[in-house]
Amino acid sequence: MRRAGTAARRGVLVTEIAALVAATAADFVLALRFPGPGSGWTGALAGILAPAGSAMAVLGVLRRRFPRHVGVLGGTVAALSAISTVVAVLIGPGGAQPMLTETVAAGVLTAAACRRLAPMHAVALTLALGAVMIAAPLLRYGFDTTEALLAVAAAAYWGGCLGVGLILRDADGRQRAVLDRVRAHERLQLARELHDLVSHHVSGIVVRVQAARAITEAGPGGQDHAEVYREIEEAGGEALTAARRLVGMLRDTEHVPPPPGTGLGDAVRAAAGSVRVDIAEELDQLEIPPQLAATVHRVVLEALTNVRRHAPDATEVSVSARTEADELVLEVRNNGVPASPGPSPGGFGIIGMTERITMLGGSLAAGAQPDRRWLVTARLPLGAEELPFSTLSLGI
Repeated sequence: MRRAGTAARRGVLVTEIAALVAATAADFVLALRFPGPGSGWTGALAGILAPAGSAMAVLGVLRRRFPRHVGVLGGTVAALSAISTVVAVLIGPGGAQPMLTETVAAGVLTAAACRRLAPMHAVALTLALGAVMIAAPLLRYGFDTTEALLAVAAAAYWGGCLGVGLILRDADGRQRAVLDRVRAHERLQLARELHDLVSHHVSGIVVRVQAARAITEAGPGGQDHAEVYREIEEAGGEALTAARRLVGMLRDTEHVPPPPGTGLGDAVRAAAGSVRVDIAEELDQLEIPPQLAATVHRVVLEALTNVRRHAPDATEVSVSARTEADELVLEVRNNGVPASPGPSPGGFGIIGMTERITMLGGSLAAGAQPDRRWLVTARLPLGAEELPFSTLSLGI
């Protein structure tokens, strides 16, 4: 399935590039119909704007490499197209830049904006892109020219791209909803089983110990035995509380492991929540195996839980991921180490993180840093670029 998905994405990319090349060739033919603005400042200005179409085509293709920056890329294309149109109006039709390539680029960014941006941002950007796409042929060549009819084609193309983007957005939403329902069903089923199988028995233990203590306290000389029974009762009550806490964790829908096929950046952000995240560009969209995604998610979540527990006064908390000497380096740092730290409470957070990373063939270090900072660093070996995680012990 992964190979099929990769082949499909490559096919779409090849189609986009072919469309942009065809549009560039059509722009060349269109440019031959106009002699140019001549010399002087109009010629210089038109010469500066000549590469604008190619630049917008590059920005349209780059949205695949930087999907989280679709808004910036789309806004840049809209601004460049608007500037080219304004310049053409100022210096006359002779200075009009061909607009087919930038129209194709604006269309693919319209679809991407509909799919990925928040509703308000998507509406604003798609309207801006549609406006510059339709206005370009009308204002650059004049309403009474044959080229003005390109505005009709541009409007139809913009509408098609808008529809494709909305369809993809709906498909993504449906997929997320299905995954959420499946995960919620599994968690609720586990919660019910845990409550039935564990809490019931622990509750029975507590009830029986309470009855035994009452009988012992009523008899002569039973105070010592009553104390023992009281301790057993307290231990059973604590076990019941822990079981109920675990049930609550299973019912929690906020901190759930990422689904299969998740990129490294999404796995880290899912665990980090509102904490600042810095992911190297070459790693952000890197698809990672499910075992590694679950481990990264759990390590980040545990490290941030330790920050909230042991460094509640921290004002700077960050999570970062980068490559260093053929290793994936994941860091969680904060500045909340107390000036006079007291005795460290018992816990197994760092031990658990270390075991998870070690099982994958990596290493983990945690300790204090200068300026009252605390740093948790996990390192995992990276293989070749084609198989980046082939050296990890994922089969364990």
